Amino acid sequence: MISILIYICLVLVTVYCAWGVVLFLMQPRFLYSPTREITCTPRDCGLDFEDVAFETDDGLQLSGWYIPAGGSETTVLFCHGNAGNIMHRLDSIRMFYALGLNCLIFDYRGYGKSEGKPGEKGTYLDARAAYRWLIEQKAALPEDIIVFGRSLGGSIAANLASQVTVGGLVVESAFTSYVDIGKRFYPYMPVRLFARFRYNTLDYIGSVRCPVMLIYSKDDEIVLFEFGLRLYEAATEPKRLVETFGSHNDHYLVSAGIYREAWIDWLHVLEGTRERDCGTAGSSVTLPPGPCR
Repeated sequence: MISILIYICLVLVTVYCAWGVVLFLMQPRFLYSPTREITCTPRDCGLDFEDVAFETDDGLQLSGWYIPAGGSETTVLFCHGNAGNIMHRLDSIRMFYALGLNCLIFDYRGYGKSEGKPGEKGTYLDARAAYRWLIEQKAALPEDIIVFGRSLGGSIAANLASQVTVGGLVVESAFTSYVDIGKRFYPYMPVRLFARFRYNTLDYIGSVRCPVMLIYSKDDEIVLFEFGLRLYEAATEPKRLVETFGSHNDHYLVSAGIYREAWIDWLHVLEGTRERDCGTAGSSVTLPPGPCR
């Protein structure tokens, strides 16, 4: 009987360790899910855009789109999530255009037409290169740049905003850290010991010195609303936490009215923090006809 129990314990320990090895090795595949093919562009939404390319500090060529909005001075620097590529964010691009905001969206290394292979340090370099492109190629003033990140992009955006001057930061549906989201899905594993990434959004946001808006859904099945509360507590004033409803991947569409009004109100807050009018708060641009695929 004792021998059987010992055998069962050994089998369970072996299975546990083997599963731990699989999780350790597969982390990059779980975290990054890029798509290379781009089959639609902002033109499919009736929007003019500029194909852009720029180089990172470590010599990689990245690809992106710049979508101007009626001579606006304010630009959203869009750091997207971990899956797909820039073509999967056309709904958000269209909304920013309707709000009178320019938008620069780019693909991280290994996504879309961008060179290289994704990694944590690389994604930070990628966001910094996109920021530099706006400053150098579009003569954008740092205070006229709003860094926006969704999901994984929220951590990348917070990292950038903690290191450079920007007019505002918007973090949407982002985890507090890679370790925290790992614990949520694998509570039976010593995540902190074998985590290969950090993406410590909580640390980054505490160092941000610009207005911050956090957008989280209470229905999010992946990133808990609690993560948004913790990030809100760590952020400095002025700050705002917006509650939406809907799943992780569609809450901004399901809660479109709440979502849009939150952006309009927050743009007024940003306007109040500047010495001069950025010319975008609460503005509206008529959308061109045509479906957005």
